Amino acid sequence: MKVSFNTPINRVSFGQVSIALLREAYAKKHDVISLPISQPDVSSIESPSKDNAEFVKWVDQSVERFGTEHTSSRPTFKLWHLEIVNGFNKVSDNQSLMTFHELDNLTPLEVNIAKNNPKLIVTSKYTQEVFASNGVDAHYVPLGFDKHSFNVINKNYHTDNRIVFNLSGKFEFRKHHAKILKAWAKKYGNDKRYALQCAVFNPFLSDQLNNQTISNALDNERYFNITFLPIMQTNETYNDYLNSSNIVIGMSGGEGWGLPEFQSVALGKHAVIMDAHGYKGWANRENSVLVGSTGMVDCIDGIFFKKGDSQNQGKIFDFDEDDFISGCEEAIKRYQANPVNESGLRLADDFSYEKCYDNILNILNE
Repeated sequence: MKVSFNTPINRVSFGQVSIALLREAYAKKHDVISLPISQPDVSSIESPSKDNAEFVKWVDQSVERFGTEHTSSRPTFKLWHLEIVNGFNKVSDNQSLMTFHELDNLTPLEVNIAKNNPKLIVTSKYTQEVFASNGVDAHYVPLGFDKHSFNVINKNYHTDNRIVFNLSGKFEFRKHHAKILKAWAKKYGNDKRYALQCAVFNPFLSDQLNNQTISNALDNERYFNITFLPIMQTNETYNDYLNSSNIVIGMSGGEGWGLPEFQSVALGKHAVIMDAHGYKGWANRENSVLVGSTGMVDCIDGIFFKKGDSQNQGKIFDFDEDDFISGCEEAIKRYQANPVNESGLRLADDFSYEKCYDNILNILNE
């Protein structure tokens, strides 16, 4: 099978998905050549293992070969935003663009970019419905669990019986981080029975702005049981972080999938998850405590979503703080009844990157 990749290869979510799919192509011994979007960075997966070293060498060779071997007729998988710089670029007549979208609408620019890609792939049925309402046809392909990077670690992280919550993702209004922090601190702040670990550093903001945003969210108060972690440079470190919790919080107002939350539940963690958007692709009442939405609010935050822009305009789902805390209480009960989320563990097999990659190939070959 010959296929070209036009994707980012780095530590953030787009890059992690790309690396996982490249690894599937590598495992299947497919003839892959790559045109990376931005400078490639595989530092998140680099380790002394022979398998990783050989895979990284294969990726490097796929990049080196692209310029002399790619043709406009070669099936090409692209992973990127619906934005004007790279979204319009078509490197093949047989190109499938996978994109993540979180809002309830598309702008005219986004519609035009989507329609100028021969085939479109989204990772959320909600997104598929939003696109369809704007006259855009899109294939639905769920993401997978990356078994190469994430696995259950059987070790004790704490000597006491504290119940640890995790909150992840780049800090921003869309993900409701500030609202979650305020509600959790009000209920559990400075209570030694509980702890909240936050991996929410936003690499697109300065250190000063990150710190100020977090301080504002907590009304300049400090809580001994709420900790904020720096950026984790490797998947090995991040896997350790995911394993160190008992309950993961996923109350974002809009997600194409929700990788940190999904990975956590697939590792057997209990979860408080908003019953909306991309979360609905994998979260159900058996593996998560679902919290219903109370409606929708404008996504505008003045940083990543600016009023009047030609893209990223629309609404996100909202929630009631009391409903969220009730969800936390139910998740605590589930954890106390059985520390391992057995239903969650099944996600690692139900959703694999092998299936994801095969679905993408089927679309390319239609």
